[in-house]
Amino acid sequence: MTPSQPAGAHPAAAFSATFDGRPVAALPGQTVAAALWAAGVTSWRGTRGGGRPRGVFCGIGVCFDCLVTVNGRPNQRACLVPLEPGDVIRTQEGTGHADG
Repeated sequence: MTPSQPAGAHPAAAFSATFDGRPVAALPGQTVAAALWAAGVTSWRGTRGGGRPRGVFCGIGVCFDCLVTVNGRPNQRACLVPLEPGDVIRTQEGTGHADG
């Protein structure tokens, strides 16, 4: 097999989650970040200091730029969290907690 040949993978059927209230399609095993990127979303967090947009930077869970709120749990690394059917993803502002 070479990189130009298909791997022959047959993923299970796509499913839906939501991002800030809008539906996002995903495949089994896809991370939150991968599904958001595929949906054309490149930013899903605002920095604490000025609300500047952030998304994936390192893609391996080291930098914390891709933090999102998943099913009410803030500070989840979108590049590491596998998306599950029905997950509710929200843009994270600041620390993701009500007090800042």
